[in-house]
Amino acid sequence: MGIVIGAHKIRNRVFLAPMSGVTDEPFRVLAHKYGAGLVVSEMVASNALVEARPDMVRRATGAGRVSPFVLQLAGREPEWMARGAELAQKIGADIIDINMGCPAREVAGKLSGSALMRDLDHACSLIAATVRASSVPVTLKMRLGWDFDCLNAPELARRAELLGVAMVTVHGRTRNQFYKGRADWKAIRSVRQAITIPLIANGDGASIDDVHAMLDASGADGVMIGRGAYGRPWWPGVLANKLDPGCGIDEPEIAEQAAIIADHYDGIIGHYGEPNGVRIARKHIGWALERWRDKGLYDQAETTRWRARLLKLEHAGAVKSGLNELRDQICSAAERVAAA
Repeated sequence: MGIVIGAHKIRNRVFLAPMSGVTDEPFRVLAHKYGAGLVVSEMVASNALVEARPDMVRRATGAGRVSPFVLQLAGREPEWMARGAELAQKIGADIIDINMGCPAREVAGKLSGSALMRDLDHACSLIAATVRASSVPVTLKMRLGWDFDCLNAPELARRAELLGVAMVTVHGRTRNQFYKGRADWKAIRSVRQAITIPLIANGDGASIDDVHAMLDASGADGVMIGRGAYGRPWWPGVLANKLDPGCGIDEPEIAEQAAIIADHYDGIIGHYGEPNGVRIARKHIGWALERWRDKGLYDQAETTRWRARLLKLEHAGAVKSGLNELRDQICSAAERVAAA
């Protein structure tokens, strides 16, 4: 059975997770193009969006380029969440996701994100305000709880469903774990037993074996891929196709991967402008280099050489020329590997 969120029938069961500094509009557009079931914006602070803070306005773009367009809101006051939801709809959000899972100190320290799991009554007041202000479906992302003494995800999910939330995503760690250890997919099953709406499992999924294990352990309806998509925005679509053949894409050939990375680079420069875009693109290029190294297309010494070259350049044109040269090298290497 497919996943349905309000009036939206989602095309497959593998989603791209919201990640600050990663899932900006250029990344999400490519992930959507190459088959991700759903892509979610970076976390947008509701009050900063209403106040038109430029960085938050930039995070909230994507309407018309991905469908459905999911905008994730964070906040700690019901009024700001409601106003943020109203504005999100005006700028084209088809689905509004509420962040109650971010573990970052600058977020949780301001009583937002995962800190809300320490006060479920307050958390539910934010959910209620958002749902009341929204004519589009509202979803919720959370963790297992604040710490191992506060594993209250099932209770929050149950109450969220009663308030009108249409889907819940659970990262299989507590806030105090941050990203340490391994996500506990089995612990997510307690949320499955508490709700009837779609449940998505998140945390440490990178391979198709991981996806199957996540679904089996959690009982979830789908999975959300985060760091596993670093350097390869096509990866959620590839996993979707491996999970349910015909619902995603085959893994692109190396030449196409290089072309996608080049397109991504152009998108970053267009989105942020050259000075900032060149800097922001560096992490994405670095991740792509590591992915191709892991495929055996060059060794660690060559990876270091390419990093030293591409990640220190200051001009977009010079980086693009380097990416073209890298493409030629890895395509030749892929041919040699295939012939061996």
